[in-house]
Amino acid sequence: MIEFLLPSIIAGIGIALIAGPLGSFIVWRRMAYFGDTLAHSSLLGLALGFLLDINLYLALLVCCLGLAVILVAMQKQKLIATDTLLGILAHSALSLGLIAVSFLDNVRIDLMSYLFGDLLAVSPSDLIFIWSGVIAVGIAVCVFWRPLLSSSINEELASVEGTNTDLMQLILMLLIGLVIAVGMKFVGALIMTSLMIIPAATARRIAKTPEQMAAMASAIGMICVLSGLSLSWHFDTPAGPSVVVSATTMFILSHFFKRT
Repeated sequence: MIEFLLPSIIAGIGIALIAGPLGSFIVWRRMAYFGDTLAHSSLLGLALGFLLDINLYLALLVCCLGLAVILVAMQKQKLIATDTLLGILAHSALSLGLIAVSFLDNVRIDLMSYLFGDLLAVSPSDLIFIWSGVIAVGIAVCVFWRPLLSSSINEELASVEGTNTDLMQLILMLLIGLVIAVGMKFVGALIMTSLMIIPAATARRIAKTPEQMAAMASAIGMICVLSGLSLSWHFDTPAGPSVVVSATTMFILSHFFKRT
């Protein structure tokens, strides 16, 4: 069992490790729908990769990072409300991706594996891609931790203290886009954001400092990956959704123990 699941475990732990700190920023900034918009839009990058016959990883990265920049730029224009903008971009990009995929008559695509993930089909080359992204995002989070944290807690005060809050928001969105591109194929576009948000929301109830919350969110995410893969192995359930169900269960239990 362990030999078969080892690549999936390594991949899932890597994704959970970096999803914890970024999920904490998403929870602090109340921008869950930002991540959800990027996750839905990533399918457009997948379709473009097949249409243009380029590397899927590269297509996903370019699409997610490009959409992150567009989101931040359009939000700053303040032409329409942020929630309206996110709704338009999320569903428009998802619909465009599905339409583009429908034109690929000569390419067979398992959309279910991209929408809901296929964590059990991880290859050694996939592990290199995942952990390269994890290391890159981890270094960026460590470098920009303080300005990201200060602008998340109080944007006006951080701006007065000299922090470029617009730049920090752009950096955070780019990092979220990168993690979504890394985890989409393995956890799924539609539930990748939940792997960032639910462990962070669980950790928020028991952590006393921001650093504790980020570390606990990563730890909870790793536990959910292990329990989700175990559930998938024993009951033949989809791996990605099983991980999310495990995370949801831990979130519910955290409410019970907190009250007790």
